[in-house]
Amino acid sequence: MYPFGGMSARIQRERLRAEGVGTNERAVLFLRQDYEALRRECLESSTLFSDPYFPAQAPSLGFKELAPSSSKTRGVVWKRPTELTASPQFIVGGATRTDICQGALGDCWLLAAIASLTLNEKLLHRVVPHGQSFTDDYAGIFHFQFWQFGEWVDVVVDDRLPVKDGELLFVHSAEGSEFWSALLEKAYAKLNGSYEALSGGSTTEGFEDFTGGVAEMYELRQAPRDLPRIITKALERGSLLGCSIDITSAFDMEAVTFKKLVKGHAYSVTGLREVDFRGNRERLIRIRNPWGQVEWTGAWSDNSSEWNHIDPAEREEMNSKMEDGEFWMPFREFQRQFSRMEICNLSPDALNDDNLSNWNTIKYEGSWRRGSTAGGCRNHPNTFWINPQYKITLLEEDDDPDDEEVACSFLVALMQKDRRRYRKQGQDMHTIGFAIYEVRARVHHPSVHLKKDFFLRHGSCARSQTFINLREVSARFRLPPGEYLVVPSTFEPAKEADFVLREEVMEQDIDESFRAMFAKLSGEDMEVSAHELRTILNRVMAKHKDLKTDGFSLEACRCMVCLLDKDGSARLGIVEFQTLWNKIKKWLGIFRQFDLDKSGSMSSYEMRLALESAGFKLSNKLNQVLVARYADKEMIDFDNFICCLVKLETMFRTYQELDKDGTGVAEINLSEVISLT
Repeated sequence: MYPFGGMSARIQRERLRAEGVGTNERAVLFLRQDYEALRRECLESSTLFSDPYFPAQAPSLGFKELAPSSSKTRGVVWKRPTELTASPQFIVGGATRTDICQGALGDCWLLAAIASLTLNEKLLHRVVPHGQSFTDDYAGIFHFQFWQFGEWVDVVVDDRLPVKDGELLFVHSAEGSEFWSALLEKAYAKLNGSYEALSGGSTTEGFEDFTGGVAEMYELRQAPRDLPRIITKALERGSLLGCSIDITSAFDMEAVTFKKLVKGHAYSVTGLREVDFRGNRERLIRIRNPWGQVEWTGAWSDNSSEWNHIDPAEREEMNSKMEDGEFWMPFREFQRQFSRMEICNLSPDALNDDNLSNWNTIKYEGSWRRGSTAGGCRNHPNTFWINPQYKITLLEEDDDPDDEEVACSFLVALMQKDRRRYRKQGQDMHTIGFAIYEVRARVHHPSVHLKKDFFLRHGSCARSQTFINLREVSARFRLPPGEYLVVPSTFEPAKEADFVLREEVMEQDIDESFRAMFAKLSGEDMEVSAHELRTILNRVMAKHKDLKTDGFSLEACRCMVCLLDKDGSARLGIVEFQTLWNKIKKWLGIFRQFDLDKSGSMSSYEMRLALESAGFKLSNKLNQVLVARYADKEMIDFDNFICCLVKLETMFRTYQELDKDGTGVAEINLSEVISLT
């Protein structure tokens, strides 16, 4: 999507990304089509836009079942909304779940994702930009934005839509004069090569392409016991949720069960609630069918007798918000009837402003190429080692007082790129997965590609649950702090594809007591400056009589603020301050543990042991440099120890972000060097 090729292309892309190109605010122009410029040209020439890259012709529909000569496309004509209704509207009364009714295309997975998107207006308008209509400066052109493999792209379409027998062939609104959903589907079809390329898929694809988030999948028969809590937290955070029922044969596809659930069909999860029912608590879950009809007919379905036995006000409140195709059902029945559930965890910029949960994501881009980097899975020991290898460092332990195990929670997601585009050539998704190996810094340098012998001698410490032919495979893990190697691969060797690998760590939730403490310490602006941080830290240190320290200097506190400040405000917000606070508590424990003579300060030998315990295995030369920098008369006091660790951790993380390809070499320009140092 960038007009560059080769190594210089990669460097240019990285520089553009550093400038913000590829964010939702500065999306990459798909096929270099500029919506504003094209619209202006059409208005000046008094013409309606006709898209040359996705023309109103048969090949845009498909290549097999929707091929130009197929029965499904016979009689199809392309019409603009202005030709279908007297007063077409882009959005009527806000985008709602009833705006999304399935047509002749098997893309219920996509429609379930769009339906979930309408529950969050902020997310919706990242995909469906404001200011589009059929009245103000109408020129027959619209645009939408999608996340694609690490960057946002802006896709332009004309408004000619496929029509058969006077009706829209594909997605349509229950409100016949509303067209935003049909145009959104067209833009997504253009991005993927044709309408038919959208047939069949996983709701997680739509979730991720509408948000840039990372998705997880739960098999409901083996779901964790705290699944209701997981769902509740996900809904509170604005995450997108979907569910489906497995099929056992092709005859099952979209078969309707006796209680009116559809097999092989993608539903969206829109709510979870507990009610008082005949003296007991009953947990209910709200589901929506994107068809807009065909609803569950079992317990707690519309007009069922169970509703007569709960508080009338609660019944009215729960059912007044129901959309067509939406229904409540018992949670236990949900787990029995449905096969799997998908949750898309949103990136920080997609979350609501008042949401204090945060994700730290590291992204790598790579490729499998026959004969060089396409080694297949571990079943092929002679070639497995040639697969790309990515080193990750786990530093932040889970802050769970009920869990005695010292471990770090993280999620790994492997996504193959652009596979829907190859369907015309008879290709589809590869079967993909990954394995994780523990490595030790003293035997593995980041630039060293581990060879066959390593994998013959060492087993994986974690891996994806299965190799599967979906666009993405992801899994959540808990491993001890340390350094690990992620090896992504196809199941069979010599399968070629590009991929994106994402590692994601969720920062801890902020409880009310911490929030109250922060409010007291930070004042009215709810942010901590370097001066305030110095006061806070020195006040805390004064209570620890066993530590030798002359107090944190203003310069040291400026350094901490600078290194942890994510928004460039030179102040720490509550999430940033909590991260620093948790680290200091953890490092205080390490300092006391390795202050072997209990002198309240550290020798160079004790410092080396402490740094290793904190996860930093450094060469002799680097240890000498650090001691020289932070020691006073060859002893390191507590404030200097903390400053050293803050700098080390930030430098390690910064390097990982710069070395996106995991080559062990990072390119950095003068401006970035000055900014970092």
